Amino acid sequence: MTRQRRRRIIEARRTGTGLALVATISFVAGMTDAVGVIMSGDFVSFMTGNTTRAAIALGTGNLQHALTLFLAIATFVAGNALGVVVAYSAPRPIFAVLAGVSLVLAVASTVRAPDLALLQFLMIVLGMGMVNATVEQVGGLAIGLTYVTGALSRFGRGIGRFLMGDRRLDWTIQIIPWLGMIAGAIAGALLGQWLQSDALWIVAVLTMAAALVSRLIPRRLQSRFGHQTMHRPLQQRR
Repeated sequence: MTRQRRRRIIEARRTGTGLALVATISFVAGMTDAVGVIMSGDFVSFMTGNTTRAAIALGTGNLQHALTLFLAIATFVAGNALGVVVAYSAPRPIFAVLAGVSLVLAVASTVRAPDLALLQFLMIVLGMGMVNATVEQVGGLAIGLTYVTGALSRFGRGIGRFLMGDRRLDWTIQIIPWLGMIAGAIAGALLGQWLQSDALWIVAVLTMAAALVSRLIPRRLQSRFGHQTMHRPLQQRR
């Protein structure tokens, strides 16, 4: 076997592993999003929608709902930041972030008092923000896990370039997060209608299962799915 062929096989395995991971995490994210919407009526990962809703709430004088949505947006941003901090601090970043998300969702599922509904909602949003720090790229291409508008946009632009003669097909992987999210959202909708807030327990367990499975992925390979500087010592990044 030539060195070039061996390199292609290794790269194909890396890409396949990354896409399987993306599909799994997007599925869990879709479940969480559907359960969260059923429980709260607002999005827990779709901040574009929450931004529009917040603007409408402000325009119609519903200041309380607007404040809730602005808190959700800020919490989502904080969740992304927290996920990156956890990923940078852990030897196995994907496991650490997913385990953290599982813990947040498990705690959120125990919040049952009606006057703590906002706290429960924000905890779910925090978990959805953290998820985005698990996989950021596959094969050098940016990947979104909890927001598929960008993925669908890149997929559509890829179709356009293909029609104009560009025969590269790397853009096709952008459909994976959407497929994972819609499948997870369907499952989450069914669980949410059946179990209500108890569905969060199932999502938390599935997230932990995904975290445990991620430990089977070699550390060197995991580093290719996050920031390029993810595993460099802190003193080298300064």
